[in-house]
Amino acid sequence: MSKAENPPIPDTDPEPLVAGTPGDDLPEVGPRYIWFLLIALFGTYVALVTPIAISLAIRVKELAPANEEYLGYVIGTAAAISLVSSPVVGILSDRTRTRLGRRRPWLIAGSVLGSAGLFVIAVAPDVLVVGVGWIIATLGWNTVIGNITNSQADRLPEAQRGRVSGLVGFVTMAAPVCGSILGGALATNSVLLFMVPAVIGVILVLLFCVIVPEEDSRGRTFEQALDLRLLLSKFAFDPRRYPDFSWNWLARFLFYFGLTLSSTFTAFLLAQRLRMDVTEIGATIALAGLLGVIAVMLGALGSGFLSDKLLRRKPFVLGSGVIFAIGALTMAFSTGLPVLLAGLVITNFGLGIFSAVDHALMLDVMPEKDTDAGRFVGITGLANSIAQSLAPVVAPAFLTVGVIEGGDKNYMLLYIVAACFALLGGLVVLRVRSVR
Repeated sequence: MSKAENPPIPDTDPEPLVAGTPGDDLPEVGPRYIWFLLIALFGTYVALVTPIAISLAIRVKELAPANEEYLGYVIGTAAAISLVSSPVVGILSDRTRTRLGRRRPWLIAGSVLGSAGLFVIAVAPDVLVVGVGWIIATLGWNTVIGNITNSQADRLPEAQRGRVSGLVGFVTMAAPVCGSILGGALATNSVLLFMVPAVIGVILVLLFCVIVPEEDSRGRTFEQALDLRLLLSKFAFDPRRYPDFSWNWLARFLFYFGLTLSSTFTAFLLAQRLRMDVTEIGATIALAGLLGVIAVMLGALGSGFLSDKLLRRKPFVLGSGVIFAIGALTMAFSTGLPVLLAGLVITNFGLGIFSAVDHALMLDVMPEKDTDAGRFVGITGLANSIAQSLAPVVAPAFLTVGVIEGGDKNYMLLYIVAACFALLGGLVVLRVRSVR
């Protein structure tokens, strides 16, 4: 690692670094970049999050009808592998030298790999193969998401981060709603259930790659060749040197741990409370999602623009944790569809605020933005990946508390715990000092 890339860490406690890197004076980007970035992200989330919302639950129910907890193991295993893959892809992306630039080759390859994984799930003969397919799919689509975020770190100035992050937050919630509608319509055909979202994702990502130019990166040079030792060293950073980045990382982990605890089993919660089979609630999930789009629009778009205008991030992130917790508790104690829908709308509103403003906050406090954006985007992604890998594995412990053999799973306790983690995530971000 070159000295320019990673200054030596002194033996004594280093002086913390605050936001305000040279990358903060970037010129404003135009509408074409913003809209095609959002289109690519929409396609990616249709392909990736639709299976989490409904398609994987349907597939697991088909292949292992008596073992719905397998869904958590499938999702958790893939998320655990992302602990290693996401930072590695980010580091390699930073050092990619091609005529297409640093990010576009990974966008293209990731979308193709992700689609291949979804096809494996569609034709899988058992849950084990479903798990292998989901690992492949998440490797591919997470590569796309990571490099879309890298592109934002490369090109977005501080004055545009909140509003673009608001639009990103809206898209990341609206896309699964559209996917749920597709899932409800295609639930009886496993191949179409997974491959229609995959095709949408590939086409929209390629559209971004074709229409939005990226600087040729073949002229980039590095003082030290990337070997295994250097690669492993880039996984770590000193939290004392980057305290604000570290606190935001922890806040993101806590919030997404709570989110994953609840969202992984939403389909099963709805089925239990409505006394329906999970294969019959596609329309209900779609209805909840459509209502959630309104909440996300108000939360993500409104908070993103307001955080730029008011030059404030932390109050919005704290508020999102409080709001999400209220929604999760509403769902925990719900007994009928109206209250369930109200809880889903409230959690979506809180998630919209968090996804928009915390994303902008992450870009504000990101260290070494000019040279190692992909590396720190990958490290930030670890917060999501660790949460998404641990939460589904831990969830069955809460689901079985107080349950007699053959009885309903304890979704009430699960959603109470989810509310507590989301609230902690909102509180932790108050420790960030360089951003208001």
